[in-house]
Amino acid sequence: MSDVSAVPAPSLPLTGERTIPGISHENYWFRRHEAAYLDLVHHCAGAVVLEAGCGEGYGAALIARHAARVIALDYDPATAAHAARAYPGLAVVRGNLAALPLAAASVDVVANFQVIEHLWDQEGFLAECARVLRPGGRLLVTTPNRITFSPGRDTPLNPFHTRELAAGELADLLVGAGLEVELLAGLRHGPALRALDARFGGSVIDAQVAVVVDDNPWPEDLLAAVAGVRGEDFEITTDDLAASLDLVAVAVRR
Repeated sequence: MSDVSAVPAPSLPLTGERTIPGISHENYWFRRHEAAYLDLVHHCAGAVVLEAGCGEGYGAALIARHAARVIALDYDPATAAHAARAYPGLAVVRGNLAALPLAAASVDVVANFQVIEHLWDQEGFLAECARVLRPGGRLLVTTPNRITFSPGRDTPLNPFHTRELAAGELADLLVGAGLEVELLAGLRHGPALRALDARFGGSVIDAQVAVVVDDNPWPEDLLAAVAGVRGEDFEITTDDLAASLDLVAVAVRR
């Protein structure tokens, strides 16, 4: 484990996968990720929290407003350095998610948002989460729903993903790691976003993807709509998990 808080960090480049706040045309994806933090952050109140795969750092900073302490962990040196510089109140460390650099039973919550789909050894990572959690501690996980993100495929469409999961597959992995699934839910569009779907030909997601894939200028109405999306415009519900955009799970170490 290496503390990167004193390392100067360049601005993070857009990779097509990492979500960064404050960029108008990225705002839909940022708010979609933020929605899960807003919904689950109550589990972090007064807790010692590890965010395993903190990325840019905005999520760990949001959690830090509620938690007793947040350890923000990322493997990539530039990403960890950026998070330390952008959010100086965080304890940012660089480390491998395959071997979490923490003692056993040392944290109350592990947050892992939009990360597990990038990992080659998902079972090993979840076993590490169970190891570092105290009894009664919670693992918070979000990940794209394979059924809607890469429909009809066993291999992900997204080149950054190694293995995407359906709801039952995620639940099986959590139970296999010795955790008890407390919540298995799905994130979907709320009323305002469903209105945008109707306005932009049935899917505001597809409308954004078409602009990027075709390398076209952003239509002003689409960019304005995307820039106006809020985290509150998404819903997290246990209804019809197969149709959800992202899976949301809370699992407990007994």
